[in-house]
Amino acid sequence: MKPSMRSVLIITIGLLIVLLIVPSVVVQFLPHGAGQAAGEVVQLKRPDPGEAPVPDIMVRVYRTNTKTIEKVPLEEYVRGVVASEMPHDFELEALKAQAMAARTYIIRRLIEKDFNDAPEGADVRDDTGHQVYQNEAELRRRWGKAYAHKISRINQAVNETRGKVITYQGKPIDATFFSTSNGYTENSEDYWGKQIPYLRSVESPWDKESPRFEQQMRFSLDEFQQKLGVQLSLPASSGQPFAEIVSRTEGQRVKEVQVGDRTFTGREIRELLGLPSSDFQWTIAGNEVVITTAGYGHGVGLSQYGANGMAKEGYTADDIVRYYYQDVAIEDYRQWIVKK
Repeated sequence: MKPSMRSVLIITIGLLIVLLIVPSVVVQFLPHGAGQAAGEVVQLKRPDPGEAPVPDIMVRVYRTNTKTIEKVPLEEYVRGVVASEMPHDFELEALKAQAMAARTYIIRRLIEKDFNDAPEGADVRDDTGHQVYQNEAELRRRWGKAYAHKISRINQAVNETRGKVITYQGKPIDATFFSTSNGYTENSEDYWGKQIPYLRSVESPWDKESPRFEQQMRFSLDEFQQKLGVQLSLPASSGQPFAEIVSRTEGQRVKEVQVGDRTFTGREIRELLGLPSSDFQWTIAGNEVVITTAGYGHGVGLSQYGANGMAKEGYTADDIVRYYYQDVAIEDYRQWIVKK
């Protein structure tokens, strides 16, 4: 029997309703992403912890010139440190290694909350005792018209390492760094008296390209004796050594030296005389003491000129970091820091 036109119309409308309702019900109960077609709009899953935006942590920087505290976003602080501590024209991978070291240094301070060596209310100072920091206005004055070009490289290094810190056994390290080695970095205990497992002496031959690798300083005999608090029995002939180096460290710096009737550490001599390094030799020339030094800085941790030399040879920032800091990992700091 032929169906009436009314029956056909009812059946057709019913089929259309089924076609419209059933797919949306099915999609509602599918897991996210299941049955996803090209071009289909779907709800995005919640980002993994590693994908979350970096928290906008503020660093309280004590400005030594103005004796004020400046609050700076973390990554902006890292940028100001890298721009102040390393030449902008260094290789990008060296700048990235410096950025990780600078970020690690401040994150470690924030986690440990040990600010006793900073003025009240500050997390860190802006001088060489902590990390040198200059803000944008200071960098613009320093670089002038070249600011945009120079800061672009710094920005790239900071952005490409965003959030990354250096860790040892799951904790941020004391990421010490310096300008130029004497061909070796120094064991931590040979300079600071404390053995730190990731701050071990390694060869750093790239530093010989540094303009600071070898320097010479001259002191009058009176000035030299006054600074060291010694009275010397000077040799009769000029050019002869007048002090004995008793021992050297694994990093080839002076460990102990006998001057007159006193024994000093190499670090003590460096600080008393203001030498660039504790690797030195000296002789008398007329009425002067001539001291020749190798390297610039304390020598512990990452060598900046060494890092640049490694980068020129094709090493990555991660390679550089793992060479100068032993047995370390590179991790995201957000697992320790919670925004206040």
